[in-house]
Amino acid sequence: MHDVKRILVVCRMPEFCREAVHQGVSLSQKYGAELSVMYVFHDLFIRGEWNLPVQLGVIEDEYKKAMVEAKANLDAVLREERKKGTEVKEIIKEGKPTEAILKAVKEEKIDLLIMIGHEESRLEHFLFGRSNEEILRKMPCSVLMVKKEPGPA
Repeated sequence: MHDVKRILVVCRMPEFCREAVHQGVSLSQKYGAELSVMYVFHDLFIRGEWNLPVQLGVIEDEYKKAMVEAKANLDAVLREERKKGTEVKEIIKEGKPTEAILKAVKEEKIDLLIMIGHEESRLEHFLFGRSNEEILRKMPCSVLMVKKEPGPA
C-alpha cells in the first residue's frame, strides 16, 4: 500500500462509521495520505424512485431532520479525530450512494476506499439494494471493508 496517497472513508450509517474513520485515520497517518470522509444522503423518496401514496412535505421534513442528525453524528466523530491533529476533508453528497461514491472517487483521485462491511438488513436490502456488492464491482480503486456488527436492536 505504499502508493496510497488519497483515502476516502464512506459513512452511510453514521452510528457505525466510527471504526471505519479510525481505520482511515490510522492508514492516512501510516502512509502520509490525504484523508477524506464522505456521507451520502440517499433521498430515494424525494427523487421519485418510489411510487408510494405519501405526503411529500412530511417525507421532506423527516429527510431534512435525518440529514441534520447524520451530519451532527459525523461531525462528532471527526471532531474527535481532529483533536488528535488529523486533517480530514469532509464531503457531503445527496443521491444514489454508488453513483455519488464512484463520482467522488474519480474526482478526488482516491487510491483506497474504506467502508463498513456490515451485513445489510432486509430493510436496507429492500430500500437500497445490495449496495456494498455494487460498490465493490464498480470501484476503480482498492476497497477496504471494515467489519462492524450492528448493536442490539
